[in-house]
Amino acid sequence: MRHRWEEISLEALKAKVRNKDDYKKVIQVMDRVGEKINRADYGYAGLMDRKGHIRENELAKIFNYDKALGDQVQDLDKSIEDIYGLVEAENWSEISPKVRNIKLMLLDIEEKWDGREKEFRPLEVS
Repeated sequence: MRHRWEEISLEALKAKVRNKDDYKKVIQVMDRVGEKINRADYGYAGLMDRKGHIRENELAKIFNYDKALGDQVQDLDKSIEDIYGLVEAENWSEISPKVRNIKLMLLDIEEKWDGREKEFRPLEVS
């Protein structure tokens, strides 16, 4: 997604669009969110004890949370591809509000990612 967004951003620069800083801000948020996810230090191991017992209800809750987060990431990917199609058609008037929406989508994903740690960290400690 980031590489595709770089292509979109470069085309916006070439077309000399007014809100070119919005494109850069999306890249900055995308990098920040990507780093958080790539450097995550927690997973599902805290839901399994040494004897092999699994806390199934808690595990299901986390899986559902992660699935919803994954769905949001897929929606983001689709939105970026839609914008890329508009860029190829040089339909800049329709792109501007969609760029802001991409940023909002990324910020929502970041908020949910941060919430994931807060919500599930206590499960790993117990």
